[in-house]
Amino acid sequence: MTTNKITAIPGGITATPGFMAAGINAGLKKDQLDLAMIYNPVLCSAAAVFTTNKVKAAPLLVSRDHLVQANGYAHGVVINSGNANACNGVSGVINAQTMVAVAAQAMGIKEEYMLVSSTGVIGQPLPMDKVLPGIVKVAGKLKGDGGREAAQAIITTDLTVKEKAVQLELGGKIVTIGGMAKGSGMIHPNMATMLAYITTDISIAPKLLHSGLKEAVENTFNMITVDGDTSTNDTVVVLASGEAGCPPVVEGSAAYADFVAALTQVCTTLAQAVARDGEGATTLLAVVVKNAATITDARLAAKAVAGSNLFKAAVFGRDANWGRILCAVGYSGAQFQPEQVDIYIGEEQVARDGGGIDFSEERAAEILKQDQVTVTVDLKVGDCAATAWGCDLTYDYVRINGSYRT
Repeated sequence: MTTNKITAIPGGITATPGFMAAGINAGLKKDQLDLAMIYNPVLCSAAAVFTTNKVKAAPLLVSRDHLVQANGYAHGVVINSGNANACNGVSGVINAQTMVAVAAQAMGIKEEYMLVSSTGVIGQPLPMDKVLPGIVKVAGKLKGDGGREAAQAIITTDLTVKEKAVQLELGGKIVTIGGMAKGSGMIHPNMATMLAYITTDISIAPKLLHSGLKEAVENTFNMITVDGDTSTNDTVVVLASGEAGCPPVVEGSAAYADFVAALTQVCTTLAQAVARDGEGATTLLAVVVKNAATITDARLAAKAVAGSNLFKAAVFGRDANWGRILCAVGYSGAQFQPEQVDIYIGEEQVARDGGGIDFSEERAAEILKQDQVTVTVDLKVGDCAATAWGCDLTYDYVRINGSYRT
């Protein structure tokens, strides 16, 4: 466990010294920023985690190949919103490769050192007549305080821009970690429809950086759900420049533990922001499962409750229908004894030993009216715990997704 103090600071990806970013309108959206770039002149250690969906968008395939070709190093990433460039066949891959080629040429680097992402409508050709001039334009606007513009340029149905940055001391040097994310719909554990980008000036090898990213993602982005849909474009990328001047982080060290703790804090904030901004959502739902036999059981149970459409609808209706919680735990795959389970909505206990108790419906309803609600499920069979995040299911979710393409 880390004992290093992690301090929140303003900003996002460009809070990390040396990183530049920009966001512009390239014409993919009518009047919103829709094309972003993140870049560092220093060749960075790079790692990424991608969607588990078998259908993977072209930009994801190109980025994955580039990380292999470049042995886990990159200078930056170019990102468009408004079009996912997914399910477009060979032409989609060619377009993603062309985006990278134009971005690399604009920055004077090798193509394999540039990554690419897209988000938006699936199955529509990418308008390259707008994208390619836009890439040249955004490359010329890179600046050390351009993180907010980049964060604005990657969103789709998001209502809020999602950024986080922290600092900590490693090896006598101040290290920064900054991040941005987008995501509002098609959000489900095992990488949701979300893009997230993290920058840091720590010195760390690509393989160890990937291990740290996977550990952080498992407890954060893989523990959120909005609607049960796992997208084709889900990507989390981290770039580490090594410019902080601290000694290289090695596996098993205290510095590595401190770094992963800080990285996890950034990812947690971004993941919670995605869940809170779920399409049509009015309530952020945190589901805490404790005293499970294994961490796997705890995660399964927490994600099942957070993803239960019946319970999410009950939260929207301010109905303390705890039976839907226990039902979701029951089909989650977690091992437990139903007759031992206690359930709480906020501080109000609503079930004991798998059965109903005399609780205050009025107090529970008031708790469910808050903009953040915590549900606790005590399995009482072990000492493992996990938290999942979701949101309520509202009429607006249907409205938004019923007209997404129009």
